[in-house]
Amino acid sequence: MSWQPDPARYDADRPGAMQYRRAGASGLKLPLLTLGLWHNFGDDVPLERQRELILGAFDRGVTHFDLANNYGPPYGAAESNFGRVLASDLGAHRDEVLVTTKAGWDMWPGPYGFGGTRKYLVASLDQSLRRMGLDYVDIFYHHRPDPETPLEETMAALDHIVRSGRALYVGVSSYSADETRRAHAILDSLGTPLTIHQPSYSMLNRWIETDGLLDAAGELGIGVIGFTALAQGLLTGKYLDGVPEGSRAALGSARGSLDASLSPEAAERLRGLARIAESRGQSLAQLALAWALRDERMTSLTIGASQFEQLEQNIAALGGLSFSADELTAIDELARDEPGVDLWAGARDSRD
Repeated sequence: MSWQPDPARYDADRPGAMQYRRAGASGLKLPLLTLGLWHNFGDDVPLERQRELILGAFDRGVTHFDLANNYGPPYGAAESNFGRVLASDLGAHRDEVLVTTKAGWDMWPGPYGFGGTRKYLVASLDQSLRRMGLDYVDIFYHHRPDPETPLEETMAALDHIVRSGRALYVGVSSYSADETRRAHAILDSLGTPLTIHQPSYSMLNRWIETDGLLDAAGELGIGVIGFTALAQGLLTGKYLDGVPEGSRAALGSARGSLDASLSPEAAERLRGLARIAESRGQSLAQLALAWALRDERMTSLTIGASQFEQLEQNIAALGGLSFSADELTAIDELARDEPGVDLWAGARDSRD
């Protein structure tokens, strides 16, 4: 039986309805939760399960799908698999969805397969478009700072990508506040807005507050879409009694993972956050998502899912976005940076 989208997917009166926020000073609205295809959309996962997640997300008002050139495994597989779902089902609704991809980390061998050069960014996006079967993406990001390439070259490449019709909007990811200000100024001089920034952000990784990135984004009219809001699983509730066997933190991962040693003090803070969540009628994961969206400067959060039930539970967090002053004070006492959570700090520091 062919898939037909839920006609109530945009019904604001629907229980658990998706909400949307404008990306900075742009006219573009994003759903508060975006489906990220970093994990669970490679060739190691059955395509039918991927299809159920993508179409199920769309049925719940999730109109934004976040990819990158090297998401897999193998590299490129997530884009290819997403392209298959576009071709079989979602393509008929292309104008209702935002498709995002990125380039910056390693993608192919040799000196032109990574970084921030014009050659790499344009070639990578052309490959991404072929894999997905698209003429353009809605948002294209430079995935990380590249200290070996002048920022002027990288931003000129993003400007060219917009002017050539390959992307409608451009953004950056994991740039520091200072680098974001510089990138914004260069793009502004070229006539192309820096629309959005994608940083890591969670209760256990608050660098965008201390670095001044959130303030810079608000001042410059740049949207912010956080990733790893669940701190790579630490804020899912699985780690309340330490690191369980079989978890990502215990097994390690070439894609990045937490250190297997979670301190007793950190575990106690997680339990304290879980108690606050319970008092609000939320799971720890739902509390973490709601907290990360408490500031209107946060446009969206990119979340992953391996099962549709996880996606539904995360969307349910949107029913409890308000916090009392006492709740925020109690959370602040427990929500502190945890070593090993911010895997992208080195990328930010490489140019500064």
